[in-house]
Amino acid sequence: MSIPALTDLSRCAVHTITTKPWSLRQCIDGYTAAGVGGITVWRQSLAPQGLADSAMMLADSGLKVVSLCRGGFFPAMDDAGRKAAVDDNRTAIDEAATIKAPLVVLVCGAIPGMPLQQARDQIAEGIAACVPYARERGVKLAIEPLHPQYAADRSAVSTMRQAREICDRVGSDYVGIAVDVYHLWWDQDLEQEIASAGKKNRLFAFHVCDWKVKQTDTLNDRGLMGEGCIDIRRIRGWVEAAGFTGFNEVEIFSEAHWARDQQEFMTDIAAAYKKHV
Repeated sequence: MSIPALTDLSRCAVHTITTKPWSLRQCIDGYTAAGVGGITVWRQSLAPQGLADSAMMLADSGLKVVSLCRGGFFPAMDDAGRKAAVDDNRTAIDEAATIKAPLVVLVCGAIPGMPLQQARDQIAEGIAACVPYARERGVKLAIEPLHPQYAADRSAVSTMRQAREICDRVGSDYVGIAVDVYHLWWDQDLEQEIASAGKKNRLFAFHVCDWKVKQTDTLNDRGLMGEGCIDIRRIRGWVEAAGFTGFNEVEIFSEAHWARDQQEFMTDIAAAYKKHV
């Protein structure tokens, strides 16, 4: 199946972490100037000017606020830690509601030495504890499976199947999945799992960047689209065939790109988006 190229940036959203050196004000101005249609806000971008001023800036920006990153990190070794995680996720839900973000993305968490299934059980319980509050505030929760290299300490949820099983267990239309090509491109069941998620209206977000064959850092050396080996457009075709009509969100952690002139980086993002997404 031939997937048509994207000729404009109206369905492109950029994560504020992608242009990490920029303030929220600079992100808004830079994304708007580039013609980007949406913005995903990382929580640390809210702190310098405060939540209320951030919300006003975003409301006046003309950009669609796609989501807030991030919640999650539910597993803990004691009840107090698990309660603190739920409390923090409720705070994230409040922040999302204030800036009119319809979604909080969840990096679910893991504890070194804790059995992965135990961590997944705690993740499911933590998400379930947040659902009534999320529904009350009108904010959905998206489980983002992370690449298995992060299973020890960042997320015990490594595949869409594992995310689907948690969604089934929680059983709420406010809980779905964020598909990030960086984390999931390798999974032989990805197309099937995307289709399954689409049938249950659980495709909440789609994130793009690239997997560099030679990485200098396992966290902060992601590639700009086209710098690596992921067939991004093919995966976009799968999510669109499954009914996803939302934004294609550019999320790049990269010390190399953060060290660049960010305006030039935005120019490259726009070109790479059209060519490879």
